[in-house]
Amino acid sequence: MIIFILMAQRFQLSILMPCLNEAETLETCISKAKFFLDNANLDGEIIVADNGSTDGSQEIARKAGAKVVNVTQKGYGNALMGGIYAAQKEYIIVGDADDSYDFTNLQPFVAALQKGADLVMGNRFEGGIKPGAMPFLHRYLGNPILSWLARVFFKSTIGDFHCGLRGFRTKAILSLNLQTTGMEFASEMVVKAILLGLKIVEVPTLLYPDGRTRKPHLRTWSDGWRHLKFLLLYSPRWLFLYPGILLTILGLFASVILLIGSISIGNINFDINTLLYTSLLIIMGVQSIIFSIFTYVFGVNSKLRPRDTLTDLLVKQIELEKGILISLGMILLGFASSVGALIYWSQNQFGIIDPVISMRLVIPGAVLFTIGFQTLYASFFISILNTKIK
Repeated sequence: MIIFILMAQRFQLSILMPCLNEAETLETCISKAKFFLDNANLDGEIIVADNGSTDGSQEIARKAGAKVVNVTQKGYGNALMGGIYAAQKEYIIVGDADDSYDFTNLQPFVAALQKGADLVMGNRFEGGIKPGAMPFLHRYLGNPILSWLARVFFKSTIGDFHCGLRGFRTKAILSLNLQTTGMEFASEMVVKAILLGLKIVEVPTLLYPDGRTRKPHLRTWSDGWRHLKFLLLYSPRWLFLYPGILLTILGLFASVILLIGSISIGNINFDINTLLYTSLLIIMGVQSIIFSIFTYVFGVNSKLRPRDTLTDLLVKQIELEKGILISLGMILLGFASSVGALIYWSQNQFGIIDPVISMRLVIPGAVLFTIGFQTLYASFFISILNTKIK
């Protein structure tokens, strides 16, 4: 106990609460936070980042002894960043001001931060969810699916990506250069921390029913979509690259087989009509791969995501000069295939010809033309995206 107190005396902590019309519960949350700081003997402060409350929350916070920061730009992310910039301490613990988290029990977060964690996430599924504390769809559909996708996309072990109670080292989070302004800010913080190799720890957290009578600010479907959209933006490999590679491989494999000749499976015959669709798979796949590069370049240049060595290598293969050469090569091959079709047509005095033969020359030519021009325009567009604006 003595060792903990001595360590706590050196520990500087800001407890930050984003607030928008939380008059019913704000004083309770501040009182609990003050109780924790006093009993743990921490060098602490309580900050309320108010996002335009109209119910007197600001005055309640001041009277309760909190530092109030008025954040005029709307949005959960804006409110939190306003509070983070105003914080004077080395570490910050963030929690919602609706009394759904117990601010008197923050010792697990402090202990993890003292041991060197950059980000400490609460896990409500391990700590427990009281009856009525989380809507059914959030508990059994939204949170589990989004957290699972985040673990798959970013090779993470975090079980609860969207817990509103979390602690972090202030400098570490500021180094992430967080950009989003809404509820997806919570996802951005964790994803960037993973991508940049910050030390992340999870601690069990108990979730209580909130103490307010008004409707929550969180909107199930729209905010859930914003989180999903953000995860996909930060993982263009899963959104575009991997599906694109799969489509391209399937299309190439099937097209090569059908270029050799028709295939029959039972009474079903696959020939040039199927070849047309398998060729479309190739075009769709290549376009998806190009989109993954666009998304990556935009994300990096907009500081929405860090650089990735493997994707950088892929981008270099489609930079302007190389892209022009590759695209011209494909266009020439497409032209050669089309010349072959023209020769076959001429041999029949430009009259009626067998489509089974002609389409096996025309379709590959059309595909090569299309992919060639896709690559050419993509090279120019990537070059535009990478143009440095002073």
